Amino acid sequence: MENQNVKRFCQSCGMPLQNEADYGTEAGGGRSEEYCTYCYQDGGFTADCTMDEMIDFCIRFEQQQNPGLDAEDARRAMRAWYPTLKRWKQTQG
Repeated sequence: MENQNVKRFCQSCGMPLQNEADYGTEAGGGRSEEYCTYCYQDGGFTADCTMDEMIDFCIRFEQQQNPGLDAEDARRAMRAWYPTLKRWKQTQG
């Protein structure tokens, strides 16, 4: 039985996966358990990008969730966290 108290995050962009609509889809149409709908659809990533490009794209969303957060502080935190996410564990840059 899955623990409902465990917070899940997209393993590409770090977005919290809270609702069914947040989850991406696998090639057969099933729900991806690891990636969000913005990063992963039909069994593939929606954008071919580097980890740093993903961070640059996502900084604005991080700042929306954390008003007053400086962009450089957000970038520093994301550069520390993203390498722990599945998509970026093997290749960084």
